[in-house]
Amino acid sequence: MKLLFATLLVCFLLSSSLLEPVMAQPRSPFCEGKCKARCNKAAVWDRCFKYCGICCEDCKCVPSGTYGNKHECPCYRDKVNKKGKPKCP
Repeated sequence: MKLLFATLLVCFLLSSSLLEPVMAQPRSPFCEGKCKARCNKAAVWDRCFKYCGICCEDCKCVPSGTYGNKHECPCYRDKVNKKGKPKCP
């Protein structure tokens, strides 16, 4: 019984760790490159990269620089989360 539980636990941990990086990455090479540049100096890089990728895929643009310049991409600027705060980094 313990062996079965341990095997299931290991399988679950391996599957969840393999799926997470794939889901967090932008789908297009354009977005990947733009988001790497945008999130280059972010304190929480993986979260920045994830949300930048989501916004880039929807808006097809990413503002230049590592912060600000959201006026360059109104769609990116106007996306908000459930709490009404900016979704895109």
